[in-house]
Amino acid sequence: MATFDASKIKLPFMKYRIGALCISGLAILLSLVLLLTKGVNFSVDFAGGVAIQLQFENPVDVGSIRGTLSASELSQATIQAYDDRNILIRYQDSGDDTRKEMIKLLGEKHGKFEISQIDNVGPVVGRELRKQAFIAVSLSIVGILLYMAVRFSFRFGMAAVISLVHDSIIMLGIYSLTGREISTSFIAAILTVIGYSLNDSIVVLDRIRENWKQFGSRGILELVNSSINQTLSRTINTSLTTLIPVLAMFFLGGEVISNLAFAFLVGIVVGTYSSIYIASSILAEWYLRRPLKG
Repeated sequence: MATFDASKIKLPFMKYRIGALCISGLAILLSLVLLLTKGVNFSVDFAGGVAIQLQFENPVDVGSIRGTLSASELSQATIQAYDDRNILIRYQDSGDDTRKEMIKLLGEKHGKFEISQIDNVGPVVGRELRKQAFIAVSLSIVGILLYMAVRFSFRFGMAAVISLVHDSIIMLGIYSLTGREISTSFIAAILTVIGYSLNDSIVVLDRIRENWKQFGSRGILELVNSSINQTLSRTINTSLTTLIPVLAMFFLGGEVISNLAFAFLVGIVVGTYSSIYIASSILAEWYLRRPLKG
């Protein structure tokens, strides 16, 4: 695969840093408004609901089961197959009428089956899972801050962490806007995206540190801008080579995988943008406004 060579391109990224920071600030504000007003669509894992295991007489396909339930109140149900006859369906409980409708639809389309097991996932369990997910993300961010502070400096670490928080909030805002389901797999995706975005930010910040001896003669803006341009080829090539398989997963992977791929897709786009603009712009503004401290 051909790679993109940006070695001869010198783009004035820092010229537009204030505009980029304002756009990001607006995106974060809108995301927070969406999260506070509309909220997010939690899966059964987080919101509580019913997990029902069915055993069919004849082999069935997960895709056909999902197609049967797509026009009902169970269109957002999570469907998994143990084998070609045993299916697990998890959905938010809307009462006995929902279960009766599901049994009727599946019986009409897929023949006879038996209900092997029914489990209720209570809201207490959902709250506990949400708490654990929040702790996992928070500990990851704190650990990243400590690593960056030791490896680079406190300012570098804070710039990277603010960039990661920026990515996480915007991802949640997009999920709230689109109504996509937030499940345990989303938590895995957002932690992966945090690592991906951090890796890009470290490449840029490390180049800034390598060029730091030029700080006195060039100034912070020219130093940061030059460092971003020096790493631009690597950033674009990494993003493109990651984006291609994620797009394939999104369009061809089916409903379950496409929801996970959507998180990666948003994370790659937002993470690439933030590694170029947010972390570096915050660092540059910090040194411009408080050059003699930190």
